[in-house]
Amino acid sequence: MQISELARRAGVTTKAVRYYESLGLLTPGRLANGYRDYNEHDVRLTQEIRALGSLGIPVDRTRPFLECLTAGHRHADACPASLAGYRDAIDELTQRIEGLTTRRAVLVAHLQQAAHRGSRLSPANEGEDLMTDYTSVPADLPVPEDDGGATHLLGTKVPHLELQGTGGTAVRLDALGAGRTVVYIYPLTGRPGVDLPDGWDSIPGARGCTPEACGFRDHYQDLLAAGADGVFGLSSQETDYQREVVERLHLPFQMLSDPARSLAQELSLPAFETSGLTLYKRLTLIIRDGVVEQVFYPIFPPNEHADQVLTWLRDNPL
Repeated sequence: MQISELARRAGVTTKAVRYYESLGLLTPGRLANGYRDYNEHDVRLTQEIRALGSLGIPVDRTRPFLECLTAGHRHADACPASLAGYRDAIDELTQRIEGLTTRRAVLVAHLQQAAHRGSRLSPANEGEDLMTDYTSVPADLPVPEDDGGATHLLGTKVPHLELQGTGGTAVRLDALGAGRTVVYIYPLTGRPGVDLPDGWDSIPGARGCTPEACGFRDHYQDLLAAGADGVFGLSSQETDYQREVVERLHLPFQMLSDPARSLAQELSLPAFETSGLTLYKRLTLIIRDGVVEQVFYPIFPPNEHADQVLTWLRDNPL
């Protein structure tokens, strides 16, 4: 058969066939007029070169496989030399993977340095899993159920309580003003390089603090336009930890630190325990003139909660 037919049947170009022949991988016969004459064996060899190429084995390393077929074996990898060819390809691929892994680690380190540049806290330690994605919400998270832990809060007076804010001053919750203030309460925010408590994703309502904070950040001006005088996040984490989150996520509002969970004790707010920690369950209070005007509980999904608060403000104008 002619070269064009061989190329068509093997799924390659005529230029590729000539290249294979130049390497001595194909040795076609010659017709009386000098034209090349390819046979079925040449088709099989060319198909094998193409198949090995799809596995990442270069053309010039296919010779042991082709010699195995030429020797009469049904499969090109039935010979010891072919198996050695596989091992060589695997070893080379392993080296490439190790090289890429090293490059990835360097890039992650640069990412951490850039993300924390100007922050008061240092990047995570070398060797930690820095690529945990806290900015998204997994699709299979368990949905929290309403356990009645917040039904008593509507109309409750906010206690005289001062909490340290990330702005450097204490904030009195009973002196937020006559207007509406959004206080969203959350368990804890994760950050790159810092492990979350064991089984965090399996606790209903636990995962999603960073997406929730980003939602309030992105809708901050909309919330003010809809009637909110201010927005605060509140958790039991220390102020320095919260300040890093504010800086890294570029939050336009303060976080309030309540490590003793004083607000929980004053208002009997729902909480849960994990890994030796007692943490707030996720809920949001709309405080107006020192009184709880609206409560959101339970909250799910957390990445859409700022939209829910915004909708309520727009539907209930002052």
